[in-house]
Amino acid sequence: MFSIQESTLFAFWTALCAVYEESALHRFLAAAGRWCNRQIDSSRILAVLCREGAVARAWDGSLTCRGLSFLVNLPGNLLHRLYTAFSRQFDQSMFASLAFAMGHETAIGESWVIMALWVIPFERWNNAYNLLGFAALLLLFYAGSMRRYETFRLDVKSVGPYATGMFLAVVLGVVLSAYPSLSARFLMYHTVCLLCVLVTVSAVRNADDLKRLAAGGSVVVLVSSLYAVYQRIQGVEINKSYVDLDANAGMPGRVESFFDNPNTFAQVLILLLPIVLGLMLCAKRPIFKLIAAGIFVVGAGALGMTYSRASWVGIACAMAVAVFLWKPKMIPLFIIGCLLAIPLLPSSILNRVLSITNTSDSSTSSRVPLYQAAIATIERAPVTGAGLGTAAVQAFIKENNLYHAKAPFVHAHNIYLQIWIEAGLLGIVSFVGAMLLNIKNAARAVRHCGDSAARTLTCAAASALCGMLVCGLADYPWNYPRVMSIFWFVFALCIAGTKLCRQSEQEEESR
Repeated sequence: MFSIQESTLFAFWTALCAVYEESALHRFLAAAGRWCNRQIDSSRILAVLCREGAVARAWDGSLTCRGLSFLVNLPGNLLHRLYTAFSRQFDQSMFASLAFAMGHETAIGESWVIMALWVIPFERWNNAYNLLGFAALLLLFYAGSMRRYETFRLDVKSVGPYATGMFLAVVLGVVLSAYPSLSARFLMYHTVCLLCVLVTVSAVRNADDLKRLAAGGSVVVLVSSLYAVYQRIQGVEINKSYVDLDANAGMPGRVESFFDNPNTFAQVLILLLPIVLGLMLCAKRPIFKLIAAGIFVVGAGALGMTYSRASWVGIACAMAVAVFLWKPKMIPLFIIGCLLAIPLLPSSILNRVLSITNTSDSSTSSRVPLYQAAIATIERAPVTGAGLGTAAVQAFIKENNLYHAKAPFVHAHNIYLQIWIEAGLLGIVSFVGAMLLNIKNAARAVRHCGDSAARTLTCAAASALCGMLVCGLADYPWNYPRVMSIFWFVFALCIAGTKLCRQSEQEEESR
């Protein structure tokens, strides 16, 4: 049977790599990479950023962490007691044994759930699907812990203090909202994200589980990107609310796949494309590497067709961070590759990139009154915010006459400002703390972990978060609850990967 290793292309690639290994260019780049590594290891700034803070150090043994762990694992504990009392009957039941086995493979169930849910077209989407899906996964997890409670529990410790504080701020955002009735329904969206984080972090027990979840996200990229390519082939009508035709003359219509908005689709790709790349790098079989590479190429092409400038900046940041974490010595080669790729960009994309700093572009200039309204809201309610959800914020700004522009105020077009005006000071501090702690822990773990699938996918998840945090400077990705759940899914993948890297490091030290 014909294989990739027997092909002419593979032989050419092998010969090219051999020539490169002996070249002066390779010696120069290797030396530059070693210099980068030395700078990283001796950097005082990075040492401060990477050290564990007092709050994180105290979290594991804190009364809050122990209390929350007890509460969320109480159903599993009670079920385990029931199993202990009637173990013979349960062990003889085919249905009980099937439920226990399925519960222990919750990560597989989650991969199928995200594949099924996150490719539903926008016009058929209902946010209740997410809630039902992750609630079902939680029940499945409890079924798994019924017989193996000692080793199969919801892991509150790894979720961390800041992510926990973020959910507390969300609850307070409803309680202290200026419009509680408008805020109440948004609590469901954040509850889904909490379930997603808890289940994902707890269900991942090894690198195979991590790869399964990454594969689920890759299917979402493949299906949505292929539909975006189909849209481009069919032709996309230019939406004047998305494009300033005067500042972007000649630009085609922007694809949106089945996410209703091109920026939203681009944000999904920012979050999941690095995961696809990580899956490609850690795949063992060449055919799987080839499939993942094909998905990445199609997804990258779809991202280009969204013409979403903030997302392009975000994905560029994500790729830079991925290289920095995965192979720092490749940073010079990455920079050279980026510079060489610029002339190869289509003129429509290059012109769109150059319009980022064009203040005459209505898309850019319209953000100024949005930021002003958000800052004015913070000045009015700096501690509590206006209330959870975009609806409460819109009502607060309208009632206090804080926004002065022709286009309606939808959200602040900045994730940091929007979280502050929705969840107050506790919300923004907890959000920033959760992101920094997670990325910092991932960076520290991959620096001390040998090459493995867990290390590669942890780098990918951390870089995706960095890319979205940069994109969030000019947009609010959580305006669509489905994107918010994907964001927290990647957040949870990063935590789970970090946990596996630490376990691997401890195993190496004990040998």
